Amino acid sequence: MAIVVQKYGGSSVGSVEKIKKVAETIIKKREAGNDVVVVVSAMGNTTDNLISIASKVTENPDKRELDALLSTGEMVSAALLAMTIKDKGYDAVSYTAYQAEVKTFGGYGKSLIKDIDGKNIKDSLKRGKIVIIAGFQGINEDGDITTLGRGGSDTTAVAIAVKLNGTCEIYTDVDGIYSVDPRKYKNAKKLDKIDYEEMLELSSLGAQIMHSRSIELGQKYNIPIYVGLSNSSIKGTIIRGLNKVNMESKPVTGLATSDEDAAITIREIESDINLIADLFEKVASKRINIDMISQTAPMDGKVSLSFTIPKTDLKEGLGIINGFCKDKAKIAIDEDITKFSVVGIGMKTTSGVAAKMLKLLSDNNIEVKMITTSEIRITCAIKQEDKVKAVNIVAKEFNL
Repeated sequence: MAIVVQKYGGSSVGSVEKIKKVAETIIKKREAGNDVVVVVSAMGNTTDNLISIASKVTENPDKRELDALLSTGEMVSAALLAMTIKDKGYDAVSYTAYQAEVKTFGGYGKSLIKDIDGKNIKDSLKRGKIVIIAGFQGINEDGDITTLGRGGSDTTAVAIAVKLNGTCEIYTDVDGIYSVDPRKYKNAKKLDKIDYEEMLELSSLGAQIMHSRSIELGQKYNIPIYVGLSNSSIKGTIIRGLNKVNMESKPVTGLATSDEDAAITIREIESDINLIADLFEKVASKRINIDMISQTAPMDGKVSLSFTIPKTDLKEGLGIINGFCKDKAKIAIDEDITKFSVVGIGMKTTSGVAAKMLKLLSDNNIEVKMITTSEIRITCAIKQEDKVKAVNIVAKEFNL
């Protein structure tokens, strides 16, 4: 039998009625002759509700205990789904991360999967069971429960598909991957397929359909990932490697925005690469992601350095930066930014995309505060108030 790993998001299992519908879909997949492993998220807004409760207990919840608390949401979903499938006459078993032996490393709240033993899963499949696994969580080297961060159930599903050499299907509340978030641009086009590299960029830049680490795993092990609407026959989107760039393809495949970062500027610091490297190393040691980086040309041995970090890490990041730069007057923080990005492997064979986009923004009086580029991506930091206008004019120009 082929092994199919399915993942259902929180909205897909958000009520008893929805859980029953998901159970029916899973049973159909099993009746089609497949071994089925299912990864589930917490029901609806469970995770947010648990965070809210924790914040009422203490302003600074202990990270270890917070992970232990948040992991319970997925356990509830897994147990309820297994009960439902059993009630319909099919054998099923629910596993926590501990029982499935999902081994993790790294910090609480954003750990990474190190390995999955898979023995219990394989044994249960051999006995004809449908296996339901609590996503979003793992067990570290100390035996503590850790969570994988927002969207971590996607990563759990892809990692299990890799371990079992199966296929992976991600089911959510949207019917596929769009060139632009349809809530931000009503004329957005759904994509039949998208390259791993493009999807990875879009995920890391604010597109919330897939967790970026899950795409990394899919690309590394060449596991195609199907993304579609729960309990629907509507065709979704396949994420896979595209063997070659079609020179007739559009240069831009998708657009993403994010309001989750803040820009930090340190003025008039020593033009010493070792000094700057030391700062970034200390920030990285706290698992704080630095994205956009720009530096002025040296003048009298001094430079100004700007970069972005997640707003959730701002307090911890500033603690490091204040130790690096004693003169607080030289540190400026800008939380009024939107990271605005266009992505496409077609840029590899098309020149002038950056020039066209910057001219569009300029012609519409949209200030660009920072800009970074890669072979397939252009990202600008703009004012949040300009986001809607920028999305509409750029999406229309590039036919997204």
